[in-house]
Amino acid sequence: MKTLKNQRQQSVTDVTWRRLFSALNKDGQALNLQIRRMIVNAIETGVLSRNTRLPSTRQLAALLGIARNTVTTAYQLLADEGFLISKERSGIFVAAVGAAPVVNQPPSASFDQWQARFAIQPSAQRQICKPRDWLDYPYPFLFGQYDPALFPTNNWREAVRAASSVREIQGWAGDMIDDDDPDLVEQLRSQVLPRRGIFAGAGEIIVTIGSQQALSMLVQLLVSRRTAAGIEDPGYPDVRNMVSLATSNIVCLNLDRQGVIPDANFARSNVAFLTVSHQCPTTSVMPLERRKMLLQAARVDDVLIVEDDYEADLSIESDGDIPSLKSLDSDGRVIYVGSFSKVLAPGLRVGYIVAPRPVIDELRVLRRLMLRHPPTNNQRALANFIALGHYRQHLKRTGTVMLERARIISECLPHLLPSCRVTRGEGATSFWIEGPKDFDARRMMEAARQAGILVEAGDIFFSDPAHGRRLFRLGFGSIAANRIEAGLSRLAPFVEPSRPTVAPSVPRRAVASLHPTLSAP
Repeated sequence: MKTLKNQRQQSVTDVTWRRLFSALNKDGQALNLQIRRMIVNAIETGVLSRNTRLPSTRQLAALLGIARNTVTTAYQLLADEGFLISKERSGIFVAAVGAAPVVNQPPSASFDQWQARFAIQPSAQRQICKPRDWLDYPYPFLFGQYDPALFPTNNWREAVRAASSVREIQGWAGDMIDDDDPDLVEQLRSQVLPRRGIFAGAGEIIVTIGSQQALSMLVQLLVSRRTAAGIEDPGYPDVRNMVSLATSNIVCLNLDRQGVIPDANFARSNVAFLTVSHQCPTTSVMPLERRKMLLQAARVDDVLIVEDDYEADLSIESDGDIPSLKSLDSDGRVIYVGSFSKVLAPGLRVGYIVAPRPVIDELRVLRRLMLRHPPTNNQRALANFIALGHYRQHLKRTGTVMLERARIISECLPHLLPSCRVTRGEGATSFWIEGPKDFDARRMMEAARQAGILVEAGDIFFSDPAHGRRLFRLGFGSIAANRIEAGLSRLAPFVEPSRPTVAPSVPRRAVASLHPTLSAP
């Protein structure tokens, strides 16, 4: 009878501990770290109180199906940090800790109470919306998302370790005030920017938290209520929203297949925000002659240009890249924005601005008022990553993968979407697609999402959504090559209902034969 009672008590205890560690992910973070975090959280929130006895290392390891050494390491570190205490011949117990703070939840205020106090209301603008759980979808044809399979994990770890020595930490752990990591600035000057034909002085670069912060700071610095700000139409929605918060004097710049047209609209802009290398979202690559015409027009009409070169480093399809607009600028009127988000990982949040020194000096003060400087540990790790040759190697590998994905899509689309007009500029990681007459891309996007397929409706890129009703963007940076054909075959019926749901077999051409632009009647 006593044995049965003990078994019941043990069963109840096991249920309790299983619940406490239910979120343990054997494919995620190191297991001993997860165990420590869960125990600390349970102690801090009062779930585990003082003198609560924990299972033995053997019991918990068996309960969770993990190695006993993992649990032993977690317990030992928690004991070293004062969260647990070992009592001889008794076991492991929760040590004395401070009582959990009592939280009094204030009454929630209504939106109407706050609305009158807002100086601006960004949430009222049209926003790009992508599912947070996009990795769980089988066919994510999304642009600009992080592909875990392509991240250079081992090389990045080496770069982080190199930045984690005592001497290195002493170099970056202090308050930089408004400065940047000198190693990263030097790597930008010597290895990254020359790829785009840009040679910058040390005082002509500032590091930012991604290109998003770079663009936001430039809008704050250059756009007043009276400034005529030129934006591409269609164009990057976040730039349109940033500019519209700063001024109502917005000039929608006209585009053709070569990008922005240096016409009267461009001439009346004080500053123009442009995506020249791959126009967002059409992917058009502005040819060299148009770039020279644009710079000449900017000189005559005194227009400042912000060049957002968001994914240029991935282009490996041409024998020689067309020089960036900044590299052709002899007047110092082009401000260059770059980022590692599209080519390495968005979560890294490292971008940069190249501009004449007076501009950088003002941006440095502005950035200090906002956040002082981006985390220097990330800057130093990235500097090591570039200096060790890992960045160049990563670009080569990723570019080859992207080219293969583009090739598969370019071969499938004429068969699966024959009524669509398809465009992809050389080196771009997305296709811009115009559907047949009476096609509604947003309705298609919502229906396809229910079937596990993610694409982006094109109306969000236009100042007038009606102009983008038939258009959508098909990205391939986040979908594996072996899922592309199946995904497109399932997408086809949502675009052209008369099409079959199974993709026909398409020929495999050599990579070198990939044509950057496809077109169908």
